[in-house]
Order: sequence, then C-alpha cells, then structure tokens
Amino acid sequence: MTAAIHHERFYISSSWIDPEQGVYVGWSARQGSFAECMPIHNERGDVTLIFSGEEFPEPGLVTALKERGHSIDSKAPSYLVHRYEEERDFPKQLNGRFHGLVADRRRGIVLLFNDRYGLQRLYCYEGKDGVYFASEAKAILRVCPELRAVDPKALAEFVTCGCVLENRTLFPNLRLLPPGSRWTFRGGALENKGVYFDPKEWEQQEPLEPEAYYQELRNTFIEHLPRYFNGHEPAGVSLTGGLDTRIIMAWHKAERDSLPCYTFASMYRDNQDVKLARRVAEICQQPHQEIVTGDEFLSKFPHYAERAVYLSDACVDLSRSPDLYVNEKAREIAPVRVVGTYGSEIMQGAVMFKAEEPVAGLYQPDVSRQIDEARSTYYAVRRGHPVSFVAFQQSPWHHYGVLGLEQTQVAVRSPYLDNAFVKTVYKAPNPMVNEQARFRLVREGNPALAALRTDRGNGSRNGISRPLLEFLFKAEYAYDVGMPQWVAQIDHVFRPLHLEHIWLGRHKIFHFRVWYRDQLAKYVREILFDPRSLARPYLEPKAVRAIVDAHIRGNRNYTTEIHRLLTLELAHRLFVDPI
Repeated sequence: MTAAIHHERFYISSSWIDPEQGVYVGWSARQGSFAECMPIHNERGDVTLIFSGEEFPEPGLVTALKERGHSIDSKAPSYLVHRYEEERDFPKQLNGRFHGLVADRRRGIVLLFNDRYGLQRLYCYEGKDGVYFASEAKAILRVCPELRAVDPKALAEFVTCGCVLENRTLFPNLRLLPPGSRWTFRGGALENKGVYFDPKEWEQQEPLEPEAYYQELRNTFIEHLPRYFNGHEPAGVSLTGGLDTRIIMAWHKAERDSLPCYTFASMYRDNQDVKLARRVAEICQQPHQEIVTGDEFLSKFPHYAERAVYLSDACVDLSRSPDLYVNEKAREIAPVRVVGTYGSEIMQGAVMFKAEEPVAGLYQPDVSRQIDEARSTYYAVRRGHPVSFVAFQQSPWHHYGVLGLEQTQVAVRSPYLDNAFVKTVYKAPNPMVNEQARFRLVREGNPALAALRTDRGNGSRNGISRPLLEFLFKAEYAYDVGMPQWVAQIDHVFRPLHLEHIWLGRHKIFHFRVWYRDQLAKYVREILFDPRSLARPYLEPKAVRAIVDAHIRGNRNYTTEIHRLLTLELAHRLFVDPI
C-alpha cells in the first residue's frame, strides 16, 4: 500500500505498527514537508501520532506548550501530539488540511481523523478482515481486488458533474471519510464513527452589520495571513489577474525580491493573468516569471494524461492534466505554493461545477437513467447553505481532484480556508458585501494594486475596458471548449485561416478543443478506438466513433465528452483491468 503512494524520488516513506492495538500504518511524504518526520510520540511513549498535511496554529501555542513542560522538537510538528493530550475535543481546534491517526495506549483507543473540510482525503473500506484506510484509493485497490470495478452510480455522476458526489468514489464500497470525522477503534475493531464538527455551528451565527462585518473579516485575514508563509520551506505565490491573489499580495509585506511569483501562461500569447500578475509583482517589488503550457507539454501528453488519472485516482478528467505539468515547474521555483483558490468561492458563493447533460446516445440506456438521478442529487445538495455547499461539498468533491494532483509536487496553501476566516464569512449580512469587501481589502492593503483592473475588467476606470474584456472572455470560451455546434461548422470552413490565433490565449491557458482536433488527434483515436475502450459496457461504440471523428474533422465540438471518455478509459486500465 505504501509503495502505491510513493510517487516521486523526492518522497520519503516509512511505517509504524502496533500489533496489540491492531494498527498497521505506512506513509509517504515530500521530503522537507511539514509532515515528513513521522511518527510523533509523547514523552512517555504511550501516545503516537501519524499526521499528513499541514496545520497552522495560533501564534504562541507552541511556546505555551513548552512552558507547560512538553518536550517539542523544532524540526518536526511534535507539538501536535501534545495538543491531543491537552485538548479533549482534538482535532477540532486544528487549523489546516490534514488527516491522521492517534494510537493512545493509555486509553486503549485509536483515533482516525481528517480536517473539517475533508480536503485532505481519507479513503476507507470496511472489509471482512478489517478496516482499510488510505490517502489514495489506489493503495486500497492494490490489496482489495474486490473493489476493482466502476460503480454505475458514481460513473453517472462523474459523466454529469465531473466528480463523484456524497463522499462516494468511482469504486464500489470504497468511500471517503466525511468532513470533520473522528472515528474511534478499540481492540482493533471500529467502535464509533463520530464527527467533531458540524457546519451548522457556523450557519447559526447571527449576521453582523456591514461595517462591523468588514472590520472583523479584515482583521481576521490580516492576523492569520502570516501563518501561510511560515515554515522552513520557501514559498512562492501563484499570481493571477483576479482579486484573490492580489489581496494576499496587498497584505503580505514581503521584503523586496524575497517572494518568487509566477503565473501559468498560454502558448498563444500573454493572457490577462500574465499581464496583470506581472504588474502586481512589479508594484510589490517581487520577481515574476511565466510557466507556459505549450509544445513541451503536448509532446509528452500521453505521460501527463495517464499520470494525472493515476495520481488523482481519476478524480479529475484530462482537462486538468496540464496542472501536473505546471506544478512540476512551480516546484522548481518553490516547494510551497500560496494560492488564491477558494477566495471568490468562499466569499461570494461561486459555484464551480454543475450538472450537464451528456451527448444523447453516447451511453447505454441504463446509464442515462443513472444520469437523471445524478442531476437530482446535485440539485438536492445545492439547496443547502451556499457557504456550506462551497466549503464542505464543492471543495472536497470537485476541487479535491486538482488539489490532489497539485500537492503531489508542492505544498498548496490558501488563507481563504483558514478556519477563522471561513467562520467569519458566515456572518456576512448579504452576498453583495463580500464583493465590496474584496476591493476594499486591496485598496486598504496597497492602494497601487487597487488602481489595477482585474482580468475581467472589474475596477477599471476605462468605461470600455470591462465590456470588451468580458466579450473577449466569453468569445474565447465559445471558441474553445464551449463552442456551439453551429459555430464549429463555420470554423471548419475557415480552418485554413487558423482563427484560433485570434481568440485563444486571451484568458485561458489550456486549449483542448483545438489540441484534441490537431496535436492530440492521434492519441485520442488510439485510446478511444481501441477494442478494449469500445467494449466498455456503458458505452455505445458507434456514438463514440461518431463524436471522435466529428471533433477531429473539426465540424463539431465534443471536448467535454472526449475528456470524460479518455479519463474513464484510463481509469479502467490503471485501476480496474486485470494487472
């Protein structure tokens, strides 16, 4: 199992066993990362903690533990085992993305836990001979061959939503620990499936008046932001043209030329993210560089496609395979990547995935019925509190796939998932106050940054700028992955003119409609026309051939369908088919 999650030469691995309590734990971590020095023991050696992820404690907490007589190793997060000893509600007070296990020989119990968002995934399978848990599905699939199948309900949700819902996985009977779980084992048997946090605790807070809310939000962000740049590993900032990373730069007052910044770029031109990020870095007097997804990535696409599906346990489709490539490059700049991800989602309730109807006739009729159920499930979970949906459902179900891919290379940190910050957002008196708060945070942190428009033209002092940028944004989407079929027919006629050079790369960095049609056409055909692929029981082979041929010919756009088909086929070959 441990070998299945040891992905890179810069990983370290080890194991710890306590036969008396029926605990067998192995782990793998990036060398130099927060959790590389496992396991952690208390002074008496009767409590052992294995921890994965990162934790961002209150300032002074470690010093206070030392003053109370605890021995703490400055080179390892050994303070965590003492928090377990002192905090009766452990791990509720922890702040970060993590999961872990505590073996307490004094009390004769073992605790298995994860973070309150469920973003540091733990897969779990309750088998006949024990409970299997792992940070990646593939580790359990290695030793439990009975799970090597694709669950029809999960397949329909993946096809419809791009992810599996309700803490299930693509594989039958292999589930995720729900967010905020605290499972108790005694004598090697599962005793209790508890939770230490319920989002209703935050939902029931009284809203504040607009100014009082802004002041609390501002003060919380400023107070907690430094934690995300602490640690012994160098950090870099993944800059975009939006407000979320700009707020971070406005308030993180780094010394000149001390904070490397970078932006992911298109092969066609400097997009809006690059142009604006370059200016942000210049204003903040920090170095900046671009990481381009272009010919090098395309020449190695089969490698990155298979690797993306394998590393993410098929939690992302191939539209995100370039994320692995760019994060490999980001690691060369700094092993810690500070991001603005989750900012607009948490503050403005931005929904980043939806239920979409696949092409009619592509899947067998029984799958079509499951697709209808998937849509119903999606709309049912959307009916809850908007912040709770984003933080506790969208984030662990939809965002995890990209995050899981990224963190195979770097430590990914976002101050917008800080517990105190998210808790404060629940106190917003209305949705509009957060849009205003984001601009105000930039203005008060660094007025020069506030003078810059965003990539979509927000904050622009030029009346034509925002409408023009919004038009270009939508036009690029319509020319790329979202191209309507009637436009594809027109584009096919004018294909010799290479109109993609006019539209692509203004906002987006990945261009799969054109890539699948041109540079990757051979790969698409080789995979999807393979007899193994066409024989999958949920597909209609004639429809598969028709959409692939039409897309490569260029008079139809089936980018999303090809993403899903390729991903499912690679998932079969990597996880399901006989080894």
